[in-house]
Amino acid sequence: MRPRTELALGTALVLALAIIAGMLGQSRERLTDADSRRSTVLAGPAGARGFAQALARRGVRVESHRRPVTTLDSAAVTSRTLTAFLNPSRALDARESRDVAALPRDLLLAGAGAAGAMRCLGWDLRPRARDSLGIAPPADAEPRAFPRVRAVLQVRTTAEAVDSSEEEDGAAVRCTAPAARSVDTVLSTLTRRLIVVRLSLADSRTMTLVADDGLFGNRALRETAAGPFALGLVTPRYDHVVFDEYHHGFDASRSLAGATLDWTLRTPWGWAILQLAAVGILALLVAGVRFGPIRDGLVRRRRSPLEHVRALATALAAARGHDEAVALIVQGLRRRLSREGHAPRGELGPWLASLAPALRTARGRTALDALAAISRRPASAEDVLSATDAVDTLWEELTPT
Repeated sequence: MRPRTELALGTALVLALAIIAGMLGQSRERLTDADSRRSTVLAGPAGARGFAQALARRGVRVESHRRPVTTLDSAAVTSRTLTAFLNPSRALDARESRDVAALPRDLLLAGAGAAGAMRCLGWDLRPRARDSLGIAPPADAEPRAFPRVRAVLQVRTTAEAVDSSEEEDGAAVRCTAPAARSVDTVLSTLTRRLIVVRLSLADSRTMTLVADDGLFGNRALRETAAGPFALGLVTPRYDHVVFDEYHHGFDASRSLAGATLDWTLRTPWGWAILQLAAVGILALLVAGVRFGPIRDGLVRRRRSPLEHVRALATALAAARGHDEAVALIVQGLRRRLSREGHAPRGELGPWLASLAPALRTARGRTALDALAAISRRPASAEDVLSATDAVDTLWEELTPT
């Protein structure tokens, strides 16, 4: 098969696998979406689409707001309009929290993502990191159990809140809690810790603060008594609810490419597509087309190790280098026995004498004496062979087995 044909088939295979994975991922996402955002767009266990759909079936007009908080000031509202922030995935910063708390409309604030706005209304959210708390059911609640909560509300001791953690210039953002005509406890724990409170402010606004946003999750609404309770926070008081989706990442300015990239990075099927694409690219690079004319390989003849040794021996014999050969043999033994891995400098005679205490057998001492004698006199060809045998014997004697 020609390289260009292989390239085309490989590209088609990668694209086909990507399309199949995308289709399977979309169908899988409808059933078991692992996205943890409390968004009315998501139908997974942690999403809040069920809450929005239940409100719509009860005659409440549901609207998704996908723009920054500042655009809410210009939107026309009535006294029966509620704006809900269900645990924004990107938590409200200091300025946004101040602006949200000052909006001329009724608010529903839930979860840690809206804790900044709660602080500007005079309340702190206290998470429970180590344990969860049981809920005391209201008098009119269903017989089903409520989910356990991991956060509670606590009133602030001061009306003014200061936050400078997210300001680039270091300037503090200050907000003052408005005066409240009444504070109603809507839901509490078995130990009377506050979970849901409703504030009636002096300017006729109503603020509903919810410590744990899990009360609005799809699974909690379907399997526990949180469903009727959550709907009761909205109906029959309001007939129009605006859900913030901007802070969940569903802003109106997103492109199709941005949404596709977000799905690819957030879901397991998206990661599978990226891995398949990487494997396909590597396969194409391995089987890539050679550019330019094919060149004949250059044949390089190399000498064999035996030929190299024979040439070296011939050169030493011609140069009468027997003494040098013996010195190199002894120096090699010295290098192998040294701890540093290289031969130390110095005379070979004293070093050979220092090996005597380490030899325990007569065979080793005989080899050492023979090697020392050869090192002290002019060497011959037979001495080179004897030095080699002596070095092998010393290596066996001095090397632990």
